[in-house]
Amino acid sequence: MNMLESNIQFVPGVGEARAKLLDQELHVRTVGDMLRHFPTRYIDRTKIYRIAEITEGAPALVQFRARVTGVAYAGEGRKRRFTVYVKDPSGAAELVWFQGIKWIEKRIEVGREYLVFGRPSFYRSELSMAHPELETIEQALSRKPESGMQGIYPSTEKLSNVLGTKGMYRIICHAWQLAKDHVEELLPEALRTRYGLMPLREAYYNIHFPQSPEALRQAQYRLKFDELLGVQLNVQSRRTARMTKNDGFLFPKVGGVFNTFYTQKLPFPLTGAQKRVIKEIRSDTVTGFQMNRLLQGDVGSGKTLVALMSMLLAVDNGYQACMMAPTEILARQHFATFSRMLDGLGVRAAVLTGASKSRERRQALEGIASGEVQILIGTHALIEDRVQFANLGFVVIDEQHRFGVEQRARLWTKNARPPHILVMTATPIPRTLAMTLYGDLDVSVIDELPPGRKPVKTVHYTDAARLRLFGFMKQEIKKGRQVYVVYPLIKESETMDYKDLTDGYESISRDFPLPEYV
Repeated sequence: MNMLESNIQFVPGVGEARAKLLDQELHVRTVGDMLRHFPTRYIDRTKIYRIAEITEGAPALVQFRARVTGVAYAGEGRKRRFTVYVKDPSGAAELVWFQGIKWIEKRIEVGREYLVFGRPSFYRSELSMAHPELETIEQALSRKPESGMQGIYPSTEKLSNVLGTKGMYRIICHAWQLAKDHVEELLPEALRTRYGLMPLREAYYNIHFPQSPEALRQAQYRLKFDELLGVQLNVQSRRTARMTKNDGFLFPKVGGVFNTFYTQKLPFPLTGAQKRVIKEIRSDTVTGFQMNRLLQGDVGSGKTLVALMSMLLAVDNGYQACMMAPTEILARQHFATFSRMLDGLGVRAAVLTGASKSRERRQALEGIASGEVQILIGTHALIEDRVQFANLGFVVIDEQHRFGVEQRARLWTKNARPPHILVMTATPIPRTLAMTLYGDLDVSVIDELPPGRKPVKTVHYTDAARLRLFGFMKQEIKKGRQVYVVYPLIKESETMDYKDLTDGYESISRDFPLPEYV
């Protein structure tokens, strides 16, 4: 077996208990997993501070050299505290332990000099460190680090209490010694030369033990390249698999429902962009392959109308269509719009949400199972097992980023053959980035607004301009317009310093009193 696939527990310094913890906390199971657990930042372990140099503007982690002058105990039980007093020619500091006291007190010798490494804090302007790492000066001088820049690795509180920064680093060092001769190059030399890529073995070495800032930059570039290449190969593999299956539904005709809607029901003329996108969708549905298309367009650009007309293509060809929206309000808004626009066309639509009453739910479920309901609009309720279509041929996902991959995929399985898929987003994504993120999707963009639609204007104000903002809101209300105020939190949070709805409502109510402002 390749060393990279061997169990992490056999790396020196790990063992069965730590291996179990690494698996639970970081999903690190093998030596290869450990090598692919990259540092998030680096510290210069060649820099040794004087105590007086460590101030509140110092780096998050520092090390200094000092002599132990005394120890002290305080508290009992869980509140027990062990304090070590240290001093160098420039000043004094306190090292404090709340856990592992028995272990650390055996390793402290008054009068001895140590290299102290940890996170500085200050109490009454005096330097203090909780649970620092200690080495005797003799140990520090005998240690031969792979690099002067030591990686700081992603960890968890539970794991940090057992290993700490130094413990994790030692495991990485041992893992590298075991695996360095087993790292095989994945890319051909011509490709590496073309893109200026460092060999993989050197990249692993320099990501963990940078020999210089430039070597670190090159290592990061190579590993990012590999990661992105892997994503793209996976995406293209799925796309190729989809395009080799000639099992897509055929919509060979543009029938009476579509034509009647187009000539009699359109609320306004289609823009050139809308016509272009409908043609792209129409072209996809006559190839015999499953369509998988991303439709991107600003709010108000007419994506929903394009989606409805695309669903009518399915209806004209004897198939059902559905649209999944992220919220009940949006789903019912779509249903009301579709019902009004389809009135008189003989197309039956239904709505299904988690809050649907029993009668509405029963009618929708029976209608789609029998085929009487041709268009179904809903929320996550559409992916429930009891939702069974007679012949689902076209699926629209509105605001697709609001749904998980597995949630969307469950709609694909509503038929033995996969339906055509149209996912929509109002998030502006450059085409090249869209092709990277959604490489298994064809991308359509509605890049113009219908006539008379004003572009969305976004303005940023700080809290200091609150009165100016309130003045603008009052002017708009006097014109008969509405104002929506959205807060990121419902109630005050201990972890996030954001305005909350509870406090915000009281503030708004004072400036917009009833009944003047309803």
